[in-house]
This record gives sequence, C-alpha cells and structure tokens, in this order.
Amino acid sequence: MTNTRVMVVGAGIAGPILAIFLKTRGYDPIMYERLPSPGEGGLSFVLQPNGLRVLSLIPGLVERIPGYSPDRMVHCSSLDGKEDILTEADISPDAAREQFGFPFIGVRRAEFQRFLIDTAEKHGIEIKWGHQAIEYEQSEDAVEVTFANGVKDTASFVVGCDGLHSNTRIALFGKEKADFTGLVQFGGLSPTPPAFSGKFALVNNYGNGRHMVSYPISEDKYAWAITTRQAEAKEDWKTQHVEQQDEIRRGPLSDWGFGAGDLVRTGQNIIKYGLYDRPELKSWFKGRIVLLGDAAHPTSPHLGQGANQAFEDIYHLMRLLKKYNPSTGQPSTELLSQVFIDYQDLRLPRTSELVRGARQQGEVRVVEGIEACRVRNEKIRIGSRDDAARKATK
Repeated sequence: MTNTRVMVVGAGIAGPILAIFLKTRGYDPIMYERLPSPGEGGLSFVLQPNGLRVLSLIPGLVERIPGYSPDRMVHCSSLDGKEDILTEADISPDAAREQFGFPFIGVRRAEFQRFLIDTAEKHGIEIKWGHQAIEYEQSEDAVEVTFANGVKDTASFVVGCDGLHSNTRIALFGKEKADFTGLVQFGGLSPTPPAFSGKFALVNNYGNGRHMVSYPISEDKYAWAITTRQAEAKEDWKTQHVEQQDEIRRGPLSDWGFGAGDLVRTGQNIIKYGLYDRPELKSWFKGRIVLLGDAAHPTSPHLGQGANQAFEDIYHLMRLLKKYNPSTGQPSTELLSQVFIDYQDLRLPRTSELVRGARQQGEVRVVEGIEACRVRNEKIRIGSRDDAARKATK
C-alpha cells in the first residue's frame, strides 16, 4: 500500500516542520514553494519555549538550531535626555528551562529556514521550488493543484503554509483588504555593540513615539527592529537601497541610548515595511484543504509569536490526524472534516487572542508625547512588579 500523499504549500518556516512530522508519522509529504530557492526575506525572530516544545519532538533538532540565547530581558527608556532601566529579568537558558521547560533562542530567519530545508531533505522530503499555486480543484478523495508554470499535481489533502500573502487562503476565501495600522518597522542586523558586550540581553528600548527590540542571534551579531508611526509603507520586507540605509544610519534613531543608536549606525541589510491588519477568518478549511500558521492567522510581530504559533498549529493538527486516522491511510473527506473542525475549534480562540494582544502591544509601546510615555513606562514597571508578586505567591 502506498503512503497517503500530502501536499504542503509553502517552504518557509512552518512548511518544512509540518512535512517532517508528516513523514515521520507515515505520510508521504511533498512541498511546493513559489520562490525559486530559499529566500533572504525577513530578518530574525525569537524561538520561544512554546515553539521549542513542539520542535523538541523531532529528535536532535533543537540541539542543532543555529542561533543564540539571551541571558537577560531588559526594558529600558530613553526619554527627554534621560536613560532609565524600567525592569530586568533573568531569562538565561537555565532560568528559562526551570520556569518554562525550554530556553529562548534568537535566530536569523534565512539561516533558520536553510537549516529546516536541509533537515527536511535529510528526511527524504521532496521540495519543488519555483512553483506558485494558483488553482485548487477538489474531488471526492483528492485535490489537484495547478501552478503558475502550468504544472499540475494531485494529493490526498493540502495544507496551506504559504504565509502572510497566502495564495491558498485567497483560493479558499477570496482576496481580502489589508488595513494599514499606522505603524512602520525598520529592522537590521548589526555587530554586537560595546554596550551589550558580554551581556547578551533581549532589550526593549522605549522612546517618544518609538520602540526597539533587539537580541543576539550569534556571539557577535544582534538583530533589531524599530516600530514607529510613519506614512504608509509596503509590506514587502525588502532591503532598502544603499542611500535609504545610509539615511536611516545617520538619522535621529542613531542617537538613541542603551546601545540602540550603535545598532542603527552599524546596521546591515536594513529593511522597512508597514504593518497591516487582516480580517479574522471564521474557518480555516474547505473540504480537503486547510490553512496553517500565518496563512490562517496573520499577526503583527509585537509578541514574537508568529512562528511559535505555527508550530503549535502543527502539533495539534498532527495529534488530531493520529487520533482520527491512526493508520495514516487514505482519509475520507468526512474524516478530514472532523480533523479540521477540531483543529480550528481548538486553535482559533488562542490565535485570535494573541493576534489581538500583539496589535494592542504595538499601540501600547508606541505612544507620543513625554507625559504619555511616562505613563507607559510606569505601567511597564508596575506590570513587572505584579508578575514578580504572582510568581512569589505560587
């Protein structure tokens, strides 16, 4: 008997992990990606304990992740000529493991994606690059997908892991209007500044009308992103032209305290992009096609949960496939509907809450006016004390 063929659309971050889980559980996954090769898009993100908990189910994966763990989390303020540490906490690997079971790991997105692609290929998973899915035709027991290059392929069912600009989502539910939030992000990679030498902290730096998060991705390199209010910008994460990067390096952000200005002045591969809201879907599937990760629940980056929530999606989708289809045989549409209904009913409330929380976090972080910023800073201090009190009484 041949193994059940599953098509994974998208070879970014979620797709390779899902394909590895499918392969190890006895399915026959094949991946299709619209880009011609692994991309350089995006900068970095932090793998958090909830995401690493899922990745740890793939033997030996977590130990080989190319990245770096911060030792401390610092919230600081550079406001009206005064620099102030608001809160500080130990998030070293040992402390994080004791509290959460897993550490925090900062990774460069392109490097992490290549690592996942390499791992998937070592598991014998085929990846077809340069194939943009444009049409999905469902029958009683299969899905035929047509790609922009004219190629067609068929699988038992399809999982759309094709990210924020998901063609699978559009095919299922139509094109939606994305609303600009008023917030824009700049980001880059920089040599570890002298102010951070030997400290390896995840730093949240608050200013007047701006916020920066920065963290190590290796012993000698930091990733950073600044959120501020500006005119609408494209949502493309493309590296700025040399002149535009120089303008950012020399601009007012380069005078920021607590090492933030050093990061801006020495920034490499600086990108700029707008942040947008999208309508919340009430369902993530139709028939034999289901969405996962950013394709299902795109979020702003302010909680750093995008990839980590995709990994949670994968865990629960695989758990439900095992529950309803333990033989991994060819599933009926009725069986898949039960899997997909349970999956979305479980995941929709959590991801919706986190999407709303991320949006709110962006509004809270980026406030304008000295007095409003002082109120924000005091809330951060009080919130940290309240967290400490809750932990002390557990």
